[in-house]
Amino acid sequence: MRLLFLACLTPKTGNHTTAERIRSHIESAGHTCELRDAAEFQSPAQVANLISRYPAFDGALAIHLFKAGRFLLDIRVPFGVIFGGTDINEDVKVVQKRVVMEQVLLKARFAVAFTEKLKEEAELFLLPQRSKIFVQPQGIKTEVTDKFCWTEFLRSSGLCSGVRSDHVDELRVFLLVCGLRRVKDPLFLLEVFSEWHCKNPLNVLVIIGPKMDPVFTVEVEAVVKRTAGVFLAQERSQQELHTAMKRCFAVVNSSVSEGMSAAILEAMDLEVPVLARDIPGNAAVVQHEFTGLLYSSPQEFVHQSQRLLSDHELRERVVRNGKLYVEEHHSLKQERETYKQLVDTALT
Repeated sequence: MRLLFLACLTPKTGNHTTAERIRSHIESAGHTCELRDAAEFQSPAQVANLISRYPAFDGALAIHLFKAGRFLLDIRVPFGVIFGGTDINEDVKVVQKRVVMEQVLLKARFAVAFTEKLKEEAELFLLPQRSKIFVQPQGIKTEVTDKFCWTEFLRSSGLCSGVRSDHVDELRVFLLVCGLRRVKDPLFLLEVFSEWHCKNPLNVLVIIGPKMDPVFTVEVEAVVKRTAGVFLAQERSQQELHTAMKRCFAVVNSSVSEGMSAAILEAMDLEVPVLARDIPGNAAVVQHEFTGLLYSSPQEFVHQSQRLLSDHELRERVVRNGKLYVEEHHSLKQERETYKQLVDTALT
């Protein structure tokens, strides 16, 4: 079977990584899967034309009901959709988008939600298509590289100026992994974190991720430049990012909305503590004080970070349980089997 797969493919983002992983699952089942960036298209007619060209596609798949799914409305082959997170958490609040997403979900042969909570939200705000929505958590795979230099990473991010070389390894680096866009809210913690840094100079916050929103990126760069203890790193390859995560003190999430944060799960797999903002998407994977720590305000973030610094038993517990959680609930093998079954049964 030949499938067209639409997704938002901004390089070095969670969406891109997820799409590539699911594509590999589909191809491992013996199908041909052509992954295309939804940003290439302006209308459903363009995709319908592409689908019907020789050699024709037999089916389609899309990640994100609105950004990619809307382009499948005119095609005459069966298709499935995967909720992205912001489609269910944010876009449903916009009437025009919700109407389109309802049409997409109605026409889709199946839909995949990363969490039970996301499935419930979809059923509440869109059509009650319970029978066609399946829950499949993201499969997680991490890979580090021995070619990554931690000191050089810190230096290139601006951290080593004013820090004695023999004190670099003493820095407690909190790594905020996110694309620079408003829904990720990377500025949420900055003011309070900076105040904490001024009292404890070894505590630093590094933001790393692709510059997805050019206007917002300029704002973030300006705020970081004038904020003590906060730094902006250049985006890195997946292997380098995982290596940086492995070396940091804790991985941070400050998003307003998440479907399922790959960075949180990757941190757990790498046996690094997670400090995540208490929102439904994060709370679905981070059990407070068991697999990670949740916070609702910048002040609470500092409090939880101080606990992580002083309570070694707590740190060891969340690291151990986080690793076990990912191994049990985010298996690549199970994810591969789910997509193979959905494609084989619903799109043929």
